[in-house]
Amino acid sequence: MAIATQDSTHHLLLTGVQWGTYEALLTDVGDRPSPRLAYDHGVLEIMVPSFSHEQLNRLVATLVEALAMGMQRDFINAGSTTFKRADLARGFEPDSCFYFEHVEAIRGQATIDVALDPPPDLVIEIDITHPSLDKLPLYAAIGVLEVWRADGQQVVIYRLETGTATVTDTSMVLPGVTAAHVQVFLTLSTTMPRHAWFAAIQAHVQA
Repeated sequence: MAIATQDSTHHLLLTGVQWGTYEALLTDVGDRPSPRLAYDHGVLEIMVPSFSHEQLNRLVATLVEALAMGMQRDFINAGSTTFKRADLARGFEPDSCFYFEHVEAIRGQATIDVALDPPPDLVIEIDITHPSLDKLPLYAAIGVLEVWRADGQQVVIYRLETGTATVTDTSMVLPGVTAAHVQVFLTLSTTMPRHAWFAAIQAHVQA
C-alpha cells in the first residue's frame, strides 16, 4: 500500500486498498460528517474538511436551494450521503448533492442504494485545497448528471455524459442558471445579510 499526502491537514491518499477495507472504514465512520471517503478502483481518499471548506459548501448548497425555490422546482438535498457500488469498485461522499429529476423515486426513503436507486442529479464539489483524487470519472461512472466545482474564486459547471465530463456555461439541472450567475450570487453573499441575499436570488430567478 502506497501513501501520498497533499495538504496533510485535510487529505490522505492511499493506493492498493481493498474494497472490503473501504467498506469497513465507512462502517467505522458511521454517520459522522467527517472524515469523508472516496474510493476508485483501489485508490482511497480520506478528507477532513476545514472550516473554510464547509462554509463555502453550505453557501453553494444554500444558493442551489434558493435558485430551485425561485423556479418552484422540487428537490431533495441529500447532503454528503454515501454512494457506493461494489460492482463498479467505486464510492464517494460528496460535499453536497441534490435530487431534481428523481425526487419522487427517493422521496420518503430512509436509505439510498445506487445499485438500485438513481444517483443524485447534482453534486457540489469544493476544491479549496485541490483534492488528490479526480472524482469526475467516479461521479460519471455512478451516473451523476452534473457537478458544480467551486474553489472560492470561480465556479465551473461540468456536464457528465457517456462517462465523460464536459465544461458547460449553463446548468442542465437548473435551466438558465450559468456559472457566471452562480459566481455573482456567491460574491453578493459577502456583502448582504443572508435573508436579503436569499430573497434577491429568488427575485432574480422569478424576474
